[in-house]
Amino acid sequence: MTVVQPKGEKMRQAIKWISSKIQDDDGTPISKLIMKAGQEFNLSPMESEFLTNFYKEDKDKEA
Repeated sequence: MTVVQPKGEKMRQAIKWISSKIQDDDGTPISKLIMKAGQEFNLSPMESEFLTNFYKEDKDKEA
């Protein structure tokens, strides 16, 4: 099994932030959380796309 490891501290922080928001389960769509994380952590479009794919892949595993 391959584990995807994001590069860069801001990506790790963004994933931790998004994951904590998901655990809070306030019903906010992941796409909005990714957009907010992009602004909060000054992510590039490529990094935001990585997060979108990362959480999409994670959701696919749950199903």
